Amino acid sequence: MPLNLDTICLFLDVDGTLLDIAARPGDVVVPPSLVEDLHTAERRLGGALALVSGRSIEDLDTLFAPLRLRATGVHGAEIRFSPDEPILHDEAAALPEEIWRAVRRVAAGFPGVILENKRYSFGVHYRSAPHVAPALEGALRSAVAAPWDLILLPGHCVFEVKRAAHDKGRAIGRFMEQGPFAGRRPIFAGDDTTDRPGFAAVRARGGLAYSVGQDLPCVTGSFAAPAAVRAWLGHLVRDELVKP
Repeated sequence: MPLNLDTICLFLDVDGTLLDIAARPGDVVVPPSLVEDLHTAERRLGGALALVSGRSIEDLDTLFAPLRLRATGVHGAEIRFSPDEPILHDEAAALPEEIWRAVRRVAAGFPGVILENKRYSFGVHYRSAPHVAPALEGALRSAVAAPWDLILLPGHCVFEVKRAAHDKGRAIGRFMEQGPFAGRRPIFAGDDTTDRPGFAAVRARGGLAYSVGQDLPCVTGSFAAPAAVRAWLGHLVRDELVKP
């Protein structure tokens, strides 16, 4: 059944959804055709398209240059409501240097672990050493325990240390209160545990939620891999957009 581009809005996770996951965040490959398709899709949807990522918005702009899109970054701690507007940051969500030092001390005991400081969250990547996951998780939970108001969010070979006040679902809710998203039916595609609040947010608004690479009970359907998401986006560009 075709989707009406005048009545839907599109929210897209990036790593593992639009892009194939790489060993390091900086090693991802952005196909030129994807940048073109995102630009065309954003135009055809009247601007009702946003990237919803754990990356910073500055990082997203670098990845998809010269394209600038509406976006939320670092799991909702950053948001940009229009490509022409500045990035809004929740400074209260910034993590103190003391937490970063604690995370670094933990990581030093696990060879192969890669750290990522995004100011509002700290990513601890262990794709090169997957066997350390249980011990690494336990050590991180101990390091960021009370009195800090923090959560440890597991993802695909990564643990994210962040505050509980922000998530992708809340960010999608903020977009849905703004033009051009308001009044449209939301569609969200994501691949990870970090995307579950986004799935819940669109389902609560009568929207469609799609997982990538795995079937989840909280979604409408699923894509086999990021390549399938990119192909689906291409159908939108060619005026062939249908439900996955």
